[in-house]
Amino acid sequence: MSYEELFEGQRWDVPDRYNMAADVADRHDRAAVALIFEDHAGTHREVAWGEVQDRSRRIAAHLGNLGVRPGDRVAVLLPQRPDTPAAYLGVLRTGAILVTMSLLWADDPIRYRLADSGATVLVTERAELGRAGEFAGHVVDVDDPAIDELPPVFATADTAADDPALIFYTSGTTGQAKGIVHAHRTLLGHNEFRYCHDLRPGDVFYGAGDWAWSMAKLLGPLRAGATHLVYRPASGFDAAGLLDAMSRNAVTTALVNPTLLRKMAADVPDAGLRYPQKLRVACSSNEPLTADLLAWFTEQFGVPLLDYYGSTESYPLVGNFPGVAVKPGSMGRPLPGWDVALLDADEQPVPVGEAGEICLRARSNPQYPLGYWNRPEDSAAVFGGRWYHTSDQAFADEDGYFWFLGRIDDVIKTSGYRVSPFEVEHALRAHPAVADAGVVGVPDPVRGQAVKAWVQTAPGHEPGDALADELRAFAKERYSRFAYPRHIEFVDVLPRSATGKIRRADLRGRDRAPGAQ
Repeated sequence: MSYEELFEGQRWDVPDRYNMAADVADRHDRAAVALIFEDHAGTHREVAWGEVQDRSRRIAAHLGNLGVRPGDRVAVLLPQRPDTPAAYLGVLRTGAILVTMSLLWADDPIRYRLADSGATVLVTERAELGRAGEFAGHVVDVDDPAIDELPPVFATADTAADDPALIFYTSGTTGQAKGIVHAHRTLLGHNEFRYCHDLRPGDVFYGAGDWAWSMAKLLGPLRAGATHLVYRPASGFDAAGLLDAMSRNAVTTALVNPTLLRKMAADVPDAGLRYPQKLRVACSSNEPLTADLLAWFTEQFGVPLLDYYGSTESYPLVGNFPGVAVKPGSMGRPLPGWDVALLDADEQPVPVGEAGEICLRARSNPQYPLGYWNRPEDSAAVFGGRWYHTSDQAFADEDGYFWFLGRIDDVIKTSGYRVSPFEVEHALRAHPAVADAGVVGVPDPVRGQAVKAWVQTAPGHEPGDALADELRAFAKERYSRFAYPRHIEFVDVLPRSATGKIRRADLRGRDRAPGAQ
């Protein structure tokens, strides 16, 4: 199927009354498998849809007994347990607004989010009960036997498609995190599972990352009838354990990210030989893919890796699709139903080949957010105009493929040239002494800005002036003779967001004077 044919078949069908939980859970046969749960200790558990449906109704009934009503905020702080989806769906059944919480946050960010959202209930597990601090609402132990004693009967709230359903918080690189509010209809806008993943009933899906950051990667595949594989390592990232679980459970479609793939390629370079997969479609998101990761993945698993892109507030916007030509390194083209354009500062389209900001026409699809929680001025400024501005830059080629350049604040202007920090980082990572690198622009009296790299060395390599000189020469050859890092600083750890992205804003804010280390 051609790209143009994909667009011809796209229609948004949003009913006036719609509840996300009912749509996700109640369409499936009770005997069908919803989730496969495995962990490092050898646990293997298959969770049927009947169990998810009953458990979600019991949790909804328990919340109702505590006085939860439509519009109340209920926070859920759970790891990827077999019953976590039922907890999410249980909250949504009540008509309350689900506030997703990540265990990766420290106590203070959790308490801030509870207070900012005005949550009246926190649902968590026994080990996390104390993290709410002096929370005035109810703290529910999800393993409380009283929940299991309730009959699995609950009348799901009759919600409008435009009623608020979810609040999830931005990572907040500057200032306090803001809660992004999505309506029940948001799930209907997540058509990446149709166009990028080509999900079908009977598929087995694996999605990397914490569900608290994106409910879509959990609820989208479940709604489509795929079985969701969950793998919990002992700690950190266990590439071999994950690949083994994916192989044994015949995963057919997966969503990964470049950070995970870099670790996987380093830990299990012969992954395809050791853990043969049955992948039909594989996608990547979260940060741009590099040519080396694309080549490694295809060589190991025999399928192309399809990149797609979105912002924290709204995604997907741009992607690649099975059966449609891929240009390695490109983030693809706008998804069907997504009115995306590259605009200049006056919101005018930029010519082919020129850098522009990736923008989404406001209110043009069901996924568009309602705004920020209790921040009317911010909501109006960000979501109330003709276009939603992502603050990301890209250019489009003559075929309409988008090529990522970086955040508007991240793009470096040196000696009149625009430099993508992502491309310099990619060049540096190809050196065997570099485990990872973060690149930003720093003030330069002659060039306006100079390129500076913070480098995390690989095991067995010592930082110093000699290595810095070697890396400069390497970047000149690999990337550009004018855009190489004139300043290099070696660090033990690079600042990262909870989703693994390098926080370039933190690097820019460091007060150490630029200079080679």
